[in-house]
Amino acid sequence: MASKILITGGAGYIGSVLTPLLLQSGHSVAILDNFLFNQATLLDSCIHPNFSAVRGDCRDKNLMSRLMKDADVIIPLAAIVGAPACNLDTTAATSINLDAIKLILSLRSPTQRIVLPNTNSGYGIGLKGSFCTEDSPLNPISLYGKTKVDAERAVLDAGNCITFRLATVFGLSPRMRIDLLVNDFVYRAVNDRAVVVFEGHAKRNFIHIRDVARAFLHAITNFEKMQGQPYNVGLSNANLSKLELCDEIRKHIPGFVSLEAPIGEDPDKRDYIVSNEKIEKAGFKTAYSLNDGILELLKGYTILRNRIYANV
Repeated sequence: MASKILITGGAGYIGSVLTPLLLQSGHSVAILDNFLFNQATLLDSCIHPNFSAVRGDCRDKNLMSRLMKDADVIIPLAAIVGAPACNLDTTAATSINLDAIKLILSLRSPTQRIVLPNTNSGYGIGLKGSFCTEDSPLNPISLYGKTKVDAERAVLDAGNCITFRLATVFGLSPRMRIDLLVNDFVYRAVNDRAVVVFEGHAKRNFIHIRDVARAFLHAITNFEKMQGQPYNVGLSNANLSKLELCDEIRKHIPGFVSLEAPIGEDPDKRDYIVSNEKIEKAGFKTAYSLNDGILELLKGYTILRNRIYANV
């Protein structure tokens, strides 16, 4: 059944891929975005009669009240994403990542559904050799991780929701981000033929951006049987360390050199392997492999020639 969907941050990295998919699937989509990066990513969607866009702030109570009035499903993508970006503006990080979610909860009707993205960096440092499941303790280290985990807790406590603990996302988007790990390493392989890696043996999980969009669509379609639960969303065969990721890239760019340095650290302390069994049992299957994403990025970086496509 077609739904009326409101996406905050709908012109961002994920929203710019998700919005066209939802429209193609028969849903109506309204997006709210402040267009911070002057992006023009959804111009192709403007011809669609079931698409609308509003320039504004997700913290504006009157605006949100008006936009939410007709929504069946709310997808709060608006966020200050990543520990470095949050550290640059801690006030905005808290007010957008957490307070704006609480605002949505205060304004919504009991029938309105929420599908919220979280990050699996909330797992922090996992037990060696032990998969993080949705029942594993959350141990966020950075302000980014803490605000996202607190927002997820508030949404789950309120009910009529689904939350996604997203793996590190990769792949091309009209609102590109080159600062994400896979995207960054492939960019460096293409342009520099080398990368200096810190904490090279720290593991994390990965997911293609188109599979993230497909997961949101799956949640909307299967909401009744999935609701009230958090779900890890990642590639089950892509729990890789940074050095292992470099090895995968080197299969396509043999001259790519990776050097491990003793300096530098991940502000989120990410070092874990993740189980995605729960969402797979709910019927979701990924369609894009890490290899697919690397090949896609290699093509994309013949077009993109600079680093303006980042959050910091």
